[in-house]
Amino acid sequence: MTGGALEWPTRDLVSHRVATTPQRTALMDDETGRTWTFRELDRRVDRVAAALESRVGSDLRSTRIALLMDTRPAFAVCVFAAMRTGAAIVPLNVRETPAELRGTVDRTEPAALVCERETEPAALEIGREPPESIGSLPVLSVDEPETDAVDELAVEPSSDEAPAVDPVPLERSDELVVMFTSGTSGEPKGVPLTVENLVSSATASAFRLGVGPDDRWLCCLPMYHMGGLAPVVRSALYGTPVVIQRTFDRHETQRVLAEYDCTGVSLVPTMCKRLLEAGWEPEPDDALRFVLLGGAPATSELLERCRAADIPVRPTYGMTETASQIATATADEVAAHDGTVGQPLVCTDVTVVDEDGEPLPPGETGELVVSGPTVTPGYLSEAVTADRFCEYGLRTGDIGHRDSDGRLWVLNRRSDRIVTGGENVDPGEVLEALRSHPTVDDGAVVGLEDPEWGERVAALVVPDENDSGRGDRGDLESGIDLESLLAHCGNRLAGFKQPKTVGVAASLPRTASGTVDREAVRAQLLEDGVDVPNST
Repeated sequence: MTGGALEWPTRDLVSHRVATTPQRTALMDDETGRTWTFRELDRRVDRVAAALESRVGSDLRSTRIALLMDTRPAFAVCVFAAMRTGAAIVPLNVRETPAELRGTVDRTEPAALVCERETEPAALEIGREPPESIGSLPVLSVDEPETDAVDELAVEPSSDEAPAVDPVPLERSDELVVMFTSGTSGEPKGVPLTVENLVSSATASAFRLGVGPDDRWLCCLPMYHMGGLAPVVRSALYGTPVVIQRTFDRHETQRVLAEYDCTGVSLVPTMCKRLLEAGWEPEPDDALRFVLLGGAPATSELLERCRAADIPVRPTYGMTETASQIATATADEVAAHDGTVGQPLVCTDVTVVDEDGEPLPPGETGELVVSGPTVTPGYLSEAVTADRFCEYGLRTGDIGHRDSDGRLWVLNRRSDRIVTGGENVDPGEVLEALRSHPTVDDGAVVGLEDPEWGERVAALVVPDENDSGRGDRGDLESGIDLESLLAHCGNRLAGFKQPKTVGVAASLPRTASGTVDREAVRAQLLEDGVDVPNST
């Protein structure tokens, strides 16, 4: 699978699949109860591909199509339609504000923005005031548009509609997806993923988890994240159904897993915990083979509860930059080696290096560096690429160690990234929003341990000395108007990025070198911070 060995696929995955097993089930939608075979999916992919070429341009190769949609069958159709035309998709997070999304659009310069009814207002706001670098941006909807400013991208073909688009030949280096992942640099990082990255990831995952004709992968994670997109791509490659649940629900997800005989599902630890709290305990004859648990560390307590309920959890470690999994624990590893995420997947190499970038022996703790065919060829930013890659591969910024058998333990992140409910939050972005409030002079943003979300966003703010009309500096209510500050953040940040605990200080605690003492910030917030009412 490395070098020139990867010679397949030569075109989009659905056209390959329909040529071999057209009668197999491709998609199952719990909301509508509908199912589509690969033959039926192929016709819908062809319809959307033809519409994209008609409305955007006949030659879409090497262009990008932005998708502002939540989890649904139409998302999958658009993914493969873009692949058929040679375009890459840019999944946009529907939970972010138009202001946040505009920066992503500016950096990727898509040829069109595809939305749905719920996201049409946000898409129009971006389309009406697009970044200067892209000019006019066509907005298309997979639903019947609410306004004349949006064109309909009809997914359902007519009964007599014949195929109209010849699949564009693909090379392993062709870009298929550009996803954004938050870090500590103050700006989300654009991650291009290629044909080789996605197919190698799917293949390596099949080696680790196994795959058979009766497998069904439940997708209840957002498709605009790698955890939700990966099952869609993999199932088409395998020729197995993907079951789509549009919104996770602790009760309904249990029903869907059992009713559809799902054999696998990807969850973040918060989801798994909610299922357990709702009494989830699979029956002995259930089809479920594995529950991939990633996006955030799983606690020993959670893993023990899963074992007690006979839930086949497989702790996994992955990144957007590696098209999902890097390592995934087997059932034996989960039982015998507490806390491990298992051995790296086939063709994935993990090197542990010290602060000088030199490899460390087994048992020694250092930064994890990953290489192999699943690793992105580089970021959109050449400067970030130069910073994050070394002679051993991609520097993950995560700290861990390996044992003598190659099993991997991930201990913590070198970065200050906050992971809340499986969503990555860049503290610098939150801090920028806080500092733009007229009564805030400075601040620090950290993650606090949270039993529901893993971490919650917390902020310690320093009031502006020049702002008048306030009381004592140490009193949040008199020093800074909490309601005003939260409303200010609400207009600039997605809900999961907004502070859930806020404290005030005359100055920020700092180390001897002058940097912010983040542990002292956490301690002060735990002692004096005010939890935001009704935060979720």
